[in-house]
Amino acid sequence: MPKVPAPRRFGLFLPAVFCTLLWGSAFPAVKAGYTLFAIGADDTFTKVLFAGVRFALAGAAVLLFSRLSGRKRVLPRRDLLPDVFLLSLTQTAVQYALFYISLARISGSKGAMINATAVFFSVIFAHFMFKADRMTAGKAIGCALSFAGVILVNLAGGLDGYGGFSFGGEGLMFISAMCTGVSSPITKRITERGGDPMLATGWQLTIGGSMLLLLGLGGGGRFAAISPAGVALLAYLIFLSAAAFTVWSVLLKYYPTSRVAVYNFLVPVFGTLLSGLFLHESVLSVRNLFALVLVSGGIALVNHKRSAAA
Repeated sequence: MPKVPAPRRFGLFLPAVFCTLLWGSAFPAVKAGYTLFAIGADDTFTKVLFAGVRFALAGAAVLLFSRLSGRKRVLPRRDLLPDVFLLSLTQTAVQYALFYISLARISGSKGAMINATAVFFSVIFAHFMFKADRMTAGKAIGCALSFAGVILVNLAGGLDGYGGFSFGGEGLMFISAMCTGVSSPITKRITERGGDPMLATGWQLTIGGSMLLLLGLGGGGRFAAISPAGVALLAYLIFLSAAAFTVWSVLLKYYPTSRVAVYNFLVPVFGTLLSGLFLHESVLSVRNLFALVLVSGGIALVNHKRSAAA
């Protein structure tokens, strides 16, 4: 199949920044959602239900828009179904089940910081899945530097007074980040094989969100409170999921996984700043700044080495 040239109207920078800004805003938005829907810290199945409603409706919105925009095909090709289903598990169902449970137990800024490690998993998985995206010494050094920064900061006592390290909090967020990391190469593989990025996004959100929805309802999850403010916040979460995942999938179609994934360093920056702005978390601490410098510096090193070698 001939190589499709990358779109040049906006390039990579602006769309990638747009996606990471939206994802960064999800950290304070989800925590605010717990308050507006009266979801307790230990109410696991209601958290999963909250995630399921968000992603199932986001997927339906993407598929509806796809149909209204003139696409005649709504179902993914049969040969792509295994990858679409795998993407539904890694990028939506498993990832966000862990994400929502973890975020109730740690601060928004700390969650954003740990979630940034997803970019390293993307670089590692891309090495094994794509010959043109191999691991280099620069990438390895950058990954090691940033991982060391995140681990040292957590062992030092945590961010924003949320304690040190626990499997149910920080541990689950690390596993969620691993799922995020593997999802980008899977998306890349689907689009490289001719899959429509919008259809792949719509179906993985719909399938994954439905799994979360059924799990939440089956476990007894129920919303104790529903208010106009809560509905408005949920609508924003639906929008950011539909928009960010669709744009990200398009970028992965035209650019190498490592070039796109490296922009995820902006997620903890936006997540930390927005958590401080909306949740009044203490973000201007030496420990937070140290963590941001290490994480961002490590990923910048990965990007710099990649550019120098290109």
